[in-house]
Amino acid sequence: MLTAKGETFDKVLGLELGADDYVVKPFDTKEVVARIKAVLRRCAAAQKSPDGVLNYDNLSLDMSRYELKVKGKVVEAPPKELELLSYLAGHPNRVFTRDQLLDEVWGFEYYGDSRTIDVHIKRLREKLEGASDQWGLKTVWGVGYKFEVKE
Repeated sequence: MLTAKGETFDKVLGLELGADDYVVKPFDTKEVVARIKAVLRRCAAAQKSPDGVLNYDNLSLDMSRYELKVKGKVVEAPPKELELLSYLAGHPNRVFTRDQLLDEVWGFEYYGDSRTIDVHIKRLREKLEGASDQWGLKTVWGVGYKFEVKE
């Protein structure tokens, strides 16, 4: 976040809502560039292979084939579950609200209930249960969901 609000409450709130960093104006351009590079290094936790497959410990997600492998075994999952997992895993440790996920995965035209996200997350958790202690689908109470990767 780049903001003029410098109070401790504002900083804490921004970071709890999912910001990777919080910079108060006025700022030094070199510092902001260095902070951006640091965040990009941390986001490289998911090794995206040249063919576009997301790989984490005991998890492989190939969206070109709509194939999910957990512990080396193919796990059947509907397309929307795979798209939701792909979106979350493609942005590790970032928190998304239900509305953000609906817009990104289902599209702006979707008029259904935002609780459909909860159902899809529940089903994904059942399929991914016990796969690894290095990552997981986490609920951020009062905000939404994230694909958490331990560093």
